[in-house]
Amino acid sequence: MKLSIIIPVYNEENTISQVIEKVENVKIEKEIIVVNDGSSDRTGELLRRLKKKYNFLLLTHKKNQGKGAAIQTALNYVKGDMVIVQDGDLETDPNDYLKLIRPILEGKTEIVYGSRNLLPSQEKLGYYCWGGKFLTWLTNILYGSHLTDMTTCYKLFKTEILKNLELTSKRFEFDAEVTAKVLKKNYSIVEVPIKYKPRTLKEGKKLRIKDGLREAVVLLKYKFKRN
Repeated sequence: MKLSIIIPVYNEENTISQVIEKVENVKIEKEIIVVNDGSSDRTGELLRRLKKKYNFLLLTHKKNQGKGAAIQTALNYVKGDMVIVQDGDLETDPNDYLKLIRPILEGKTEIVYGSRNLLPSQEKLGYYCWGGKFLTWLTNILYGSHLTDMTTCYKLFKTEILKNLELTSKRFEFDAEVTAKVLKKNYSIVEVPIKYKPRTLKEGKKLRIKDGLREAVVLLKYKFKRN
């Protein structure tokens, strides 16, 4: 089975070259789709150079639209049997793909989340950690799930499931929307532990408190929205 890897990128000139290299080096049948989401630094230039060395599809938004919008753009080009999102930073390790795809290959589930909280010895970043725990708790309360990490970047789906969700979220609230919709459709989500190395605001982390609030609103919205 082929894995489609969507990489939304916005102003990641310090990390994108290493991310592309790490993803390319994973020994798995794959396709890579990179969306340059209106970067204003050297990210676009670096991606054009990397494209000469590596085999990936490069898509471009002229203006920054957000992570969710970049994922929606990329989904139009996905041809793999499974799809995962890879951030353009170095917080997660693409080598974990092999662990993430296993439950699907074994027929145990159709959706796998990589949990940063199943390896408790890992470094955590203060209020980001507690914000993620709150949103995960809210998800479990509203939807009767038992997740440990709803806000994880590594969400792996069978492609037809993700394409049929009719996603609308443009920014980081993608995580809340996609989780709410699959849980309302009674899909089971299997979690596996992943490695995680958080970066700080100074190092380029883009999540803000307002993004967490948007996610909470989206969780509430889809809980009470009629199908």
